[in-house]
Amino acid sequence: MSLNETPAPKPAPRTVSVALFVVVVLVVAGAAVVATAGYFALRPASHSTPGTITVTDDLGRTVQVPVDPSRVAVLSPNIMDIMFRLGLRSHVVGIDCYAAALGGIAEDYSPDQISLWNLSSSMCVQIGPTFDAESLVNVTPQLVLTSTILSVGDVEEISSTLGLPVVILQPPTLSGILVDVSLVGEIFGLNATARAINAQLSGELYNATEIDSTLYTLPTVLVTYDADANGYWTFGPSSFGESLIELAGGASIGANSTLAYPELSPEQVLVYDPSWIVYATGFGLNESSYAAGPEWSDFTAVQDGNITGIDSNWLTEPDPTMILSGLPTLLATLHPGVDA
Repeated sequence: MSLNETPAPKPAPRTVSVALFVVVVLVVAGAAVVATAGYFALRPASHSTPGTITVTDDLGRTVQVPVDPSRVAVLSPNIMDIMFRLGLRSHVVGIDCYAAALGGIAEDYSPDQISLWNLSSSMCVQIGPTFDAESLVNVTPQLVLTSTILSVGDVEEISSTLGLPVVILQPPTLSGILVDVSLVGEIFGLNATARAINAQLSGELYNATEIDSTLYTLPTVLVTYDADANGYWTFGPSSFGESLIELAGGASIGANSTLAYPELSPEQVLVYDPSWIVYATGFGLNESSYAAGPEWSDFTAVQDGNITGIDSNWLTEPDPTMILSGLPTLLATLHPGVDA
């Protein structure tokens, strides 16, 4: 599990209307994805050298990359999901891992992902607790695809010192996932495949907006991906997690935070008194992990039995699986009886 963006040291109104989601994400089958003003589209540039194209990534960085590179380091699970769905697993020579003493590959990838994507420790590029440039050099990539799981300094070292192009894919909303699918598809000359994937994703997003339009009230919810003695980590404004919760017809109690990834104290949770609590599972986390958190048994949702666990990767990785699995699961959880 990797949130792709380092969290800050460790009842909410809808902040984005369903109508806006429809405008941003509705892409009918076969149509191209249209980036909104807040997104960065892939743009081939006239100054690209032969065999390369110039792209603008999710942070607005202009990067010249090789066309259809055969050796790629994919340093974020959400990007690995996109690569696999595009049929590009054979191009991946490196993946993000923590130091072996801290769990290695298992800290970022679930057993199911490791099996499905045929990943191994021999592909590891150490990104935590500190970035190890030598481990990246060892897999000899032509291109690095990563998220903000790497620091600005790390990206600068890869780009300037190692001379490798780095593209950062960090969508702040679910609609941005479609933009990233298109961008990766363009790099590898798989535009048609990317459009087919996006048509499927758009169908799920449209279905959610249609259900949302029938809802008269939105249940307040705490979606938490970790807990400790101080409280419960959740999603705040301008995060993909908040986007997921809103599109699933929920009102996040973290929406009024000043941080994108806040930790709410038990006192704050008690004040907000969410009607539902959804917690992330996997990577050593289960219901007992959260039940050991402060004041857990005092929460109304716990007392009413309105708690449920959802696969961490479906809640914390902004990728196609979040839309295809996480969104309908969360929607069905918050609105039992509604056909998601």
